Amino acid sequence: MKYLIVNGDDFGFSRGINRGILEAHQRGILTSTSLMVIAPASEEAAELSRGAPDLSVGLHFDHTGLDHSNGADSRALRAALEDQLSRWGRLMSLRPTHLDSHRNIHRDPRLLPCFLDLAREYGLPLREHSSIRTFPKFYGQWGGETHLEQIGVERLKRMLETEIGEGITELVCHPGYAGSDGATSYAAERQVELQTLCDARIRQVLAEQSIQLIGFHELEKVFEAAAA
Repeated sequence: MKYLIVNGDDFGFSRGINRGILEAHQRGILTSTSLMVIAPASEEAAELSRGAPDLSVGLHFDHTGLDHSNGADSRALRAALEDQLSRWGRLMSLRPTHLDSHRNIHRDPRLLPCFLDLAREYGLPLREHSSIRTFPKFYGQWGGETHLEQIGVERLKRMLETEIGEGITELVCHPGYAGSDGATSYAAERQVELQTLCDARIRQVLAEQSIQLIGFHELEKVFEAAAA
């Protein structure tokens, strides 16, 4: 079986991004999102998620204010992770379904051990360090330049047809609306991603390729079915 998790990063960064992620979930193929609990619109994001019970919500660790230029002190990083999990508990009624980080800073080999320890302790799949394959190519900036053709309908169709294999794959995306409430260098691209994720032709390809959409909260059920 081919299972696909479509995860929208940066939930909580701005009201425009919140609106785009919810729209991509309600009208499109997005099944999951990652919440930045210390971002300006995090409270709104948490409230919106309560009206979307089928949306998986994980922690998108935000390294703002953490000095890791020479490798963050493990105690400082652990404290920051714990603080954001505590903030999560104040915002959300459910535990996070997964763990990742803003701009994928957990890839830094100096920081990774702390993320791995936390993921094991809390039983959370960490992006790129679980049985779930991560697919990051659906992105509209390369080399500091915008490439909208990378996130159009035809490109995503080809990705789904050729890049999604057996097992569970997480497709990372960044849908949203640009706005004055949250400056981001990835702005016009977010709206193109949103349009693509909501295009009916994408669902048609999923059906043709026998790709089943799931959220992180459904992993246990999928694993149990595979074992049976």
